[in-house]
Amino acid sequence: MAVRAQFENSSEIGVFSKLTNSYCILALGGSEHYKVFENELADHIPVIYTSLASTRIVGRMCSGNKNGLLLPNTTTDQEMMHLRNSLPDEVVVQRVEERLSALGNVIACNDYVALIHPDLDRETEEIIADTLGVEVFRQTVAGNVLVGSYCVLSNQGGMVHPATSVEDLNELSSLLQIPLVAGTVNRGSEVLGAGCVVNDWSCFCGIDTTATEIAVAESIFRLQDKQAQNIVGEIRTSLIDEL
Repeated sequence: MAVRAQFENSSEIGVFSKLTNSYCILALGGSEHYKVFENELADHIPVIYTSLASTRIVGRMCSGNKNGLLLPNTTTDQEMMHLRNSLPDEVVVQRVEERLSALGNVIACNDYVALIHPDLDRETEEIIADTLGVEVFRQTVAGNVLVGSYCVLSNQGGMVHPATSVEDLNELSSLLQIPLVAGTVNRGSEVLGAGCVVNDWSCFCGIDTTATEIAVAESIFRLQDKQAQNIVGEIRTSLIDEL
């Protein structure tokens, strides 16, 4: 099920959080609306509060999946130690020497594949492949080089910039081997990476996200419970019968 959340007064929760199948990283601070992360996730995966490079925009500074976590070279030793101590042992934590240091904006990944900014260093590409255990593709999304900002991926499906053409959608879908849909969050925002975070069994969207946007997210990320799927199936069947 998709849940709405906000960080202090901001709907851009993807800026302040990083969610994977084996951990969740949250910015320090946040209001009561931010506690929804802990309520939903704490029983299943570690929820870690930290800063990165002494900033609270942790979701944009790092990139990761169940296998590893990539941090910018501006991450302090203290932050790195805190993360290493808090994360599961099987998660590899790696600092990356990269000019494009907001890694969350330039890398979009699930547990098997990663899309990266076309200008990332060759070395960085190798580190991404080794640390995250993924196949790496240099790509743009609807002509935007900031792939991490304009698409959100899980192992079940993905959502991309609303201006993505059908040809691009099909190409990306066959590259990633998951179904994709073009969509928005936060009442029409195309910056999906900032507006929502997702793993294989949960999704958090900004507080401004409409019911339609949430329905699209739940559908593509396969988060609907079986009962809802059955109801939708029955409605579809009855509609077809009427037609």
